[in-house]
Amino acid sequence: MVREFKLPDVGEGVAEGELLEWHVEPGDTVSEDQVVADVETDKAVVDVPSPVNGTVRELLAEPGDVVPVGEVIITFDVEGEAPEESEGGAAAETGTETDAAGEAGAAPDDAGETAESSVNGKGGRVFAAPSARRLARELGVDITGVDGSGPGGRVTESDVRAAAEGGDSAGSEAGESDDGKQLKSAVSRIDDGDSGGNKSSVGDGLQSAVSRVDDGEGGEPGGAAPESGAAASVEAAGRERTLAAPATRQVAEDLGVDIDDVPTDEVRDGQAFVDEAAVREYAEVQQRAQAADAEALADAADAGEAGATAESAEAGASGADDAATGAVEAAKGDRREPYSGMRRTIGQAMERSKFTAPHVTHHEKVDATALVETREKLKERADERGVKLTYVPFVMKAVVAALDEHPVLNTQLDEDNEEIVFKSDRNVGVAAATEAGLMVPVVESVDEKGLLQLASEVNELVSKARERSIAREEMQGGTFTITNFGAIGGEYATPIINYPETAILGLGAIEERPVAEDGEVVARDVLPLSLSVDHRVVDGADAARFVETLKEYLEDPTLLLLE
Repeated sequence: MVREFKLPDVGEGVAEGELLEWHVEPGDTVSEDQVVADVETDKAVVDVPSPVNGTVRELLAEPGDVVPVGEVIITFDVEGEAPEESEGGAAAETGTETDAAGEAGAAPDDAGETAESSVNGKGGRVFAAPSARRLARELGVDITGVDGSGPGGRVTESDVRAAAEGGDSAGSEAGESDDGKQLKSAVSRIDDGDSGGNKSSVGDGLQSAVSRVDDGEGGEPGGAAPESGAAASVEAAGRERTLAAPATRQVAEDLGVDIDDVPTDEVRDGQAFVDEAAVREYAEVQQRAQAADAEALADAADAGEAGATAESAEAGASGADDAATGAVEAAKGDRREPYSGMRRTIGQAMERSKFTAPHVTHHEKVDATALVETREKLKERADERGVKLTYVPFVMKAVVAALDEHPVLNTQLDEDNEEIVFKSDRNVGVAAATEAGLMVPVVESVDEKGLLQLASEVNELVSKARERSIAREEMQGGTFTITNFGAIGGEYATPIINYPETAILGLGAIEERPVAEDGEVVARDVLPLSLSVDHRVVDGADAARFVETLKEYLEDPTLLLLE
């Protein structure tokens, strides 16, 4: 029988993952727990194991695709395993009703594909990669009505494009109304830059179609909008409850979208499920429709020149689309790469922190001469024990000592309950630059560990982060963060807080600088510090006092022996 395998929930709160690499191909024999793919979720790369002993039948996602948790990514042929309901294979296993097994002439070997294709139409699944599904949404094509030319009837991107160009969408096959087809056709021509021959009819058709979608058939307010294509995205779903990841809800809020209005055919635990792509698509189509409607009405007032109608509508729709999506024109020689996976996760976290917590940064210089000398004395002893001793463990110990005296910097703001939470733990995150972006491994209970143990743990965690083998839980639970940009070069910066923490310390490069001492200029090792704080919780005076205490410990590291 055919066994479908869905992308599992590989971490708490993860709603999707980017497929990085397949380790198998169709026809390969696999054993249970054999790694078949690498998937990146949030800030970690995880192995996806096979759930069965069998043969790979089909790969349903491509490297680079962002796949929602719960979506089928691979199918297996499993011998000696009885079907759960019928020879419908994958459809029976997922609970999809099918009568494929009863169709005359349906061969047993084709049962899996027949089951999938038999439920196409309304709410059924089709074989299609996520990239093909995204393209279908962008072009306003109902993918359930597209005939697939790939293996086993799989719908490819070329199939979707052909359907869009030839009007072969499920909307027309399923009896889509003339209003929906007019709107879809008009929007499609405007998006594609079609300026030939029929400009006036494009504008008129768009104005008429948008008007009927907004006002209902026959001019009655609240009338039903078409059920597919671009028009379906314009109509609000109006559900009472919707499942979505917290990040998706934040995106909806930022875009001014009611998440219960976002159309979706995906269901989780009996409830409608919406992902970020659907939210953004809905917002863009709403904005595009509004802009096109306004443009069409404006064109109608200047109907004397038929050729100007479509040209104006094209410019208006294009401008509105660029404004809504933040589109960037690429010149010849420019290179594009996907803003996805870990890079997108980092970007979203930075955006949330910067626009949630009002940042204030306090800069200071530390005479690190004694610190440099102390490290030099201990470095040889650390080497003998197989530990690389950097300045970071010293700073970590100094930070937790200063936090004991200034606990307001070891806090989190509970906005829901309107309370400041003073954390009892001293868990320090250490930002690490990797090829995939910035990661923040967390060293727990720094106040309970010695320098060599801290050095060993930091080195191990940073190494795991750069090898992309670090576990998700090893980057959680931090209460304060240190970022050492001086290791690359630089003096001062304005670090972004690792939200929901309220402070982050940036370390500049330790360099020998001229310093005035007892009326003379002498050379001293100087360490620049940059402390960013959440000004809702931490006042500037609190930040300054914390840095002054930190300076005492860094300028005289022997004080750390008392801690």
